[in-house]
Amino acid sequence: MYLDPLSEHPASHSAPRPPESVWDYPRPPAVREDDRLVRVECAGQVVAETRRSLRVLETSHPPVFYIPPADVRTELLVPAHSGRTWCEWKGSARYWDVAVGDDVRAGAAWSYPRPEPGFTALQDYFAFYPSRVDRCTVAGEDATAQEGDFYGGWITSEVRGPFKGGPGTLLW
Repeated sequence: MYLDPLSEHPASHSAPRPPESVWDYPRPPAVREDDRLVRVECAGQVVAETRRSLRVLETSHPPVFYIPPADVRTELLVPAHSGRTWCEWKGSARYWDVAVGDDVRAGAAWSYPRPEPGFTALQDYFAFYPSRVDRCTVAGEDATAQEGDFYGGWITSEVRGPFKGGPGTLLW
């Protein structure tokens, strides 16, 4: 039997965060509220900023932060030409380009317009690839992109690997 060691309650932005191993994250993934300040910057603009993010935690992956649409400058998002992908847990993802003037970052964000049961909290929230924008931060700390970029995880000092995504990790 798998015991999820992660709290069901949001972590306070004022409380210190203990290290988390991605190998303690559950499968299927879990969705957790997070009230720390999460920020996405691109081409000199703040594209998204919230204290109401949802973290998706999945075994072997750094967390992905999903931001409510009210906290995203959606006028800077345009439907991407890259189409859609399918997640066995969350369903069909829609991709978005971030366009700040002439600076267009292809497929820099994604959302789930109609997520599968169990993941309805993610409906219409936006996630961003840290490698496709200029800066992503959690409580003021810069997040590093998950290697391989497919999963879009945000690596911060609290998150411990090894992480899936790099060469040779496909079958983990």
